[in-house]
Amino acid sequence: MTNNDILRRIRFIFDFSDSKMIGIFGMGGETVTRTEVSDWLKKDDDPAWKQIYDKQLAGFLNGLIIDQRGKKEGPQPVAEKRLNNNIILRKLKIAFSLRDDDMIEIIGLGGKEISKHELSAFFRNPTQSQYRPCKDQILRCFLQGWAKKNDPVSE
Repeated sequence: MTNNDILRRIRFIFDFSDSKMIGIFGMGGETVTRTEVSDWLKKDDDPAWKQIYDKQLAGFLNGLIIDQRGKKEGPQPVAEKRLNNNIILRKLKIAFSLRDDDMIEIIGLGGKEISKHELSAFFRNPTQSQYRPCKDQILRCFLQGWAKKNDPVSE
């Protein structure tokens, strides 16, 4: 999955307006324009499409955490320069205060069954032997499951 796919899906799931998206980026320390947000959300084959970089998506996800949970005291998290699916999944888990059971249910709604042990491996330190990289399929199923959970029409 590309960063643009992830941003598009999050916007769709929560029905964020452009101004809400700009505000979330701002909370995460990223200054963006409406045009930039619009270009990032376009389909990949659109000539105006622009790629969103890891640091910008990390800023958005940090802003999403602040938007959902409130600003914590002390220094604010700095947007990572490099993202992977494990970090993205962790940030979404934090933003929405999800427990392991919630995440397993959401991923299941997206069409993939995983165990608690498989899920916990995604959140381990990469130097641990039990660490597993989160593949695109898991992140895609999580986002699809979240869309189903948030859409009362699909139930």
